[in-house]
Amino acid sequence: MKRLFTILLLLILFSCDSNRTNRNPFLQELNISFSINTNLPSYNALTNIGSAVYVDSPQATRGVFVIRANFNTYRAFEASCPNHEPNGCSTMILDGSVVTCSCEDYEYLLFTGQLLNRPDDGNRYYDMLEYRATGNGNIITISN
Repeated sequence: MKRLFTILLLLILFSCDSNRTNRNPFLQELNISFSINTNLPSYNALTNIGSAVYVDSPQATRGVFVIRANFNTYRAFEASCPNHEPNGCSTMILDGSVVTCSCEDYEYLLFTGQLLNRPDDGNRYYDMLEYRATGNGNIITISN
């Protein structure tokens, strides 16, 4: 019994990972939960695959971009540029399925949230902060 306890204790100790996930220091991970209705004219574009909209939600830092990625999948991302603190130019601009931060002209793809023109200067750059997006009929719920 003592040997089993020792083995179990060692397994627990060695299974702990000392590497913590590297959180984005510029954006808070806020608790958000709201729904949008694709029957409304503001969000009707989301009935088409590849179409995206900006949602000016006060629950998010600078709002949320939502894209219909395929028949059953929606993706939602924070609208504030993830590579600097929120400021006057950090709300990104939507152009099709790409958003651009006017502060540094960083471009991000809404299908993945990835930074498209990542500088090769050795610094750490962040992709977009993603929220959970689930569709049920005409209602899309954005949360985390």
